[in-house]
Amino acid sequence: MNTEKTKIHFTDDYLINPTNPINVNVIGAGGTGSKVLTALMEMNHSLIELGHAGLCVRLWDDDIVTSANLGRQRFAECEVGLYKSVTMINRVNRFMGTNWKAETVKFEKDHLGKLPKNAEASIYISCVDSVKSRFDIADILNLVNNHRFQRDAPKYWMDFGNSQYTGQVILSTIGTVKQPNSEKYETVANLPFVTDEFGDLLIQSQEQDDTPSCSLAEALEKQDLFINSALAQMGCSLLWNLFRYGMTENRGFFLNLKNFNSHPLKIA
Repeated sequence: MNTEKTKIHFTDDYLINPTNPINVNVIGAGGTGSKVLTALMEMNHSLIELGHAGLCVRLWDDDIVTSANLGRQRFAECEVGLYKSVTMINRVNRFMGTNWKAETVKFEKDHLGKLPKNAEASIYISCVDSVKSRFDIADILNLVNNHRFQRDAPKYWMDFGNSQYTGQVILSTIGTVKQPNSEKYETVANLPFVTDEFGDLLIQSQEQDDTPSCSLAEALEKQDLFINSALAQMGCSLLWNLFRYGMTENRGFFLNLKNFNSHPLKIA
């Protein structure tokens, strides 16, 4: 008889019953980030309808919209030349009546090594292209964790990454999240950073070419048309489950869109 308990992570209490909207930093407004923002817009409205305080999102990206972004990313021709973050946030605010914020700078430490201004949030979602950016974000989150802002104590980091046809979403805790006593489950308080668990693989892997694409056709050679949106929907579904059900036995997944295989990453 198998008596081994299922390993579960219970959502931090404050995210379930907050006194104010949950602050979320989304880092990157490109192929994945622009679609994650749309999913967060839907999630925010749904949470409020369920009596939750909802989300307050800050989108970080210093890039501007180019013609190569049209079609694969959430941008229109009239928005070419505008900041991606401002374009996306303005659109959401007009559509939903929210007061979300845009940052037209990279999410990185300043020249003195200090934290970015407005870095405080409970949830961080990274949708970046390079391995270096992930390690930089991890470094900042370790510093943020040491500061432990009162209302915006950092809780979770969700990282989205992909190649042309494959991708993954990894959920991590920033530090440990206090878990309730459970006779039914084995609770897990700490979910490792993607840079800690898969750091060697990230370093060994070939970084994506982040040079600008001159056309949509060229961009599709790097990332297939629907890999970003598939990851965005599945990843945000994991985040939604944290809010809706208060627990998860999965902390991410690996997706291959070419052969339609998806493998969950279990809590360990």
